[in-house]
Amino acid sequence: MKLALSFVACVLMIFSATAQQLPDTAFEYPIRQSAYQPGRGPLVMIDEAHNNFHTKNGGFRAFSNLLTKDGYNVKGLSKPILSEDVLRGCKILVIANALDSSNTDNWILPTPSAFSGQEIRVIEQWVKAGGHLLLIADHMPFAGAATDLGKALGFGFLNGFAFTGVPKWPPSVFYRKDKTLEPSPAVLGLLDYEKIDSVATFTGSAFSIPYGATGVLRFGDNDRSLQPDTAWKFSENTPAQPLKGYYQGAIANYGKGKVALFGEAAMFTAQLVNGTFRVGINSETAPQNGQFVLNLIHWLDGITKYNGNKNAH
Repeated sequence: MKLALSFVACVLMIFSATAQQLPDTAFEYPIRQSAYQPGRGPLVMIDEAHNNFHTKNGGFRAFSNLLTKDGYNVKGLSKPILSEDVLRGCKILVIANALDSSNTDNWILPTPSAFSGQEIRVIEQWVKAGGHLLLIADHMPFAGAATDLGKALGFGFLNGFAFTGVPKWPPSVFYRKDKTLEPSPAVLGLLDYEKIDSVATFTGSAFSIPYGATGVLRFGDNDRSLQPDTAWKFSENTPAQPLKGYYQGAIANYGKGKVALFGEAAMFTAQLVNGTFRVGINSETAPQNGQFVLNLIHWLDGITKYNGNKNAH
């Protein structure tokens, strides 16, 4: 196991040392049938008030474009969530890779919460009253920054770098055939062509799920999370946490609302690393990620049938 961990650590360090991540602005995922007529869908807000690594027109541009094409109204949210009035009219709140200001240029422990206690209380109560939250917290330090919010909703983040047992990167691929991709509305979809057989992720975090939640991306018995004190710096002595019983994706009903929690962000968007390397729904290793994203949003939205345009390529 030590050799496998060392191999993965070296690959991660090489990738990190040279990586430049930019949105893949040329990529467009084809939608066979949109959920809504253009602009007729609910409001989706993407958090931009917490030093987010991914924003509507930044790293999550492909995600925003995909939902807009599906008929949703997508807006950035630049205000702290200090009252439910900030979320007035919002059907789905998306929070991706928030950070405390102390970690924006310093990815080292400690990694304080990106959210104040008041914000956590507001978000938790908003979901319980009927709000719909997609919370995404990538590898350390992002998982640490989301730990308190996740805990308020019943989830327990590991603030590390989760990887599958096969010593290669990227990606990690979860399959229905080996039951690491578990049955859920995000996997089964509404129509036959929406059924998902595999989902790829690109280095993220792991978390435990509460009783009653539905696991989506399940780690295997041989999977591990490296737990460094500084992001992207590993050695043979870096602690490794076994991931049996942990997940990288899950969904849950919460009061009158819904929560979808994921430990990896690139899987939801499209990026170019070092100019040519495709990471996310544009990757040849992730042919079904785009449909998976749509299925997940449709579950959060509560859609049972589509009202949009057919042949919406």
